[in-house]
Amino acid sequence: MNLIVCVDENWGIGREGRLLCPIPADLKQFKAHTLGKVVILGRLTLSTFPRQQPLPGRDNIILSHDPAYTVENAQVAHSLDELFALLRPYEEENIYVIGGESVYRLLLPYCQRAYVTRLERDFAADRFLPDLEQEGWQLKESSERFEHEGTPYRFCTYENPKAEAWR
Repeated sequence: MNLIVCVDENWGIGREGRLLCPIPADLKQFKAHTLGKVVILGRLTLSTFPRQQPLPGRDNIILSHDPAYTVENAQVAHSLDELFALLRPYEEENIYVIGGESVYRLLLPYCQRAYVTRLERDFAADRFLPDLEQEGWQLKESSERFEHEGTPYRFCTYENPKAEAWR
């Protein structure tokens, strides 16, 4: 299982229900990684999407505690056991956790790889990903430094040597 995220220098991921800094190259990378794959997200994250619809071209699995919650063109899981049952047919490298904060925290122990766009700036976020480096993840790759509208950033790949099995 993978996760994909864009974070600021304090591992912030969002503010007031929005992305911190939409960067076209980051959005392009997100699409390249996830198109044709499985994405796992929370109900609140789905509510921030255009028309509150699942992402096209992907198998969307929405996490929600509400047993009555349903989403057209997506599967809904109400527990980790339900989620893992839905994920069984898929190859682990084709599964991406895409947010938000509580979903990242819940599934972080099961993720083997993280694709992280690191913004080199503080955006005063109100939602955060745990600092992967402090969590024992290892930085495996870091791109050159890019810049978008005055915000420097890098594409980084981390691996979790302590990833837990979920199958």
